[in-house]
Amino acid sequence: MKTLFHFTILLFVCSMSFAQFETNYEERNVPKFSVPDPLTTFAGEKISTSEDWIAQRRPELLKFFENKVYGKVPGNLDEVTFKLLEENKNALNGKARRKQVEVTLTKNEKSIRFTILIYLPKNSTLAPIFLGYNFFGNHSITTDTNVFISEAWAMNSEALSISEHRLTEVSRGLRAHRWAIEKIIDRGFGLATIYYGEIDPDKNDLMDGLQNLFYEKGQERPERNEWGSLAAWAFGYSRALDYFEQDNNIDASKVLVFGHSRLGKAALWAGATDKRFAGVISNNSGCGGAALSKRRFGETINVINTSFPHWFSYNFKNYNNNEEALPVDQHQLLALIAPRPLYVASAKEDEWADPKGEFLSAYHASQIYGLFGKKGISNIEMPEVHKPIHNTIAYHIREGKHDVTDYDWEQYVTWASEFLKLNR
Repeated sequence: MKTLFHFTILLFVCSMSFAQFETNYEERNVPKFSVPDPLTTFAGEKISTSEDWIAQRRPELLKFFENKVYGKVPGNLDEVTFKLLEENKNALNGKARRKQVEVTLTKNEKSIRFTILIYLPKNSTLAPIFLGYNFFGNHSITTDTNVFISEAWAMNSEALSISEHRLTEVSRGLRAHRWAIEKIIDRGFGLATIYYGEIDPDKNDLMDGLQNLFYEKGQERPERNEWGSLAAWAFGYSRALDYFEQDNNIDASKVLVFGHSRLGKAALWAGATDKRFAGVISNNSGCGGAALSKRRFGETINVINTSFPHWFSYNFKNYNNNEEALPVDQHQLLALIAPRPLYVASAKEDEWADPKGEFLSAYHASQIYGLFGKKGISNIEMPEVHKPIHNTIAYHIREGKHDVTDYDWEQYVTWASEFLKLNR
């Protein structure tokens, strides 16, 4: 009987654990919820002007996301330095200038380094630029044999022939399909990319990345309200922008921060925390990115915090299976970017990222853009596949899965040409 009792308890625990990770892909199973009003302060005061948004509502929302979701940066760096490692004015068959720049971040006599790979139109003087992280090293986005291979820790990938957590020549160019480099260059933009593992290796060990620079003696984890990996990656985006501000070939006032998936989450947080970014592009960013958390569709807060416990602040775990307790949602994160241009993109088959939740965030953030006289998403009905909306808040949903495609880049370049490069 005792053995049977223990077996019954074990079955119960296992069934409860499974239930926690059951994924909802049915609209009829989305719980009823109220979308938090971005125009009502936590104290219940109504906001009706852009001045009141800037003075009252934006600061309290930013503080909430900083302390309860992504985590705050616990101080300032002691030093940021830049070193040009390599430059070629005749790259990509003569159409581009290539630079590889090492950035060193120093705090408490400790340092980390990361390398920015930059392609610029060959004859441009001040180029607008897209900035985005890559998942498997700068050399993975291009067949250019002059691009350095990072020595940082990497996720193993059978598809990219990465083993023992080391990047090698074998994976050169294997992610080039995600980066429309020549299309970007031909349209007058530059592209800059960084291997995100050089900022903070993507594993539940916050001792070997950016956070470690700020630890007091004996500290091994950030405090409950301090940064996880997403905020660290966002911080790295800003340090790259520091470099752009002193590069005479780049227009630092026209830097669009771009990210796919988890790096789309980081791009959104970078845009919210650093107003120097001219705009933000979120590609399939899902839970903790553009998608509304309260829908509990696809990936949920509990799932993401359990699978990736190092991404957010420890405080965010208070909302595991408890989305109804959140006084905010992700449309308010998007609203923090106002009035700067924002593009949210989804993929039809990427239900894990909840395309409808991503769209609804863009729709509900639009009322804040309206305060600034900017046009967002005016219709609560999702657009058809391949029917993009190119306003100051832009949105599209395309055919296909969780990825970055030429279709995505065609939309981003076309939209950016209107809202940034041409100053319209």
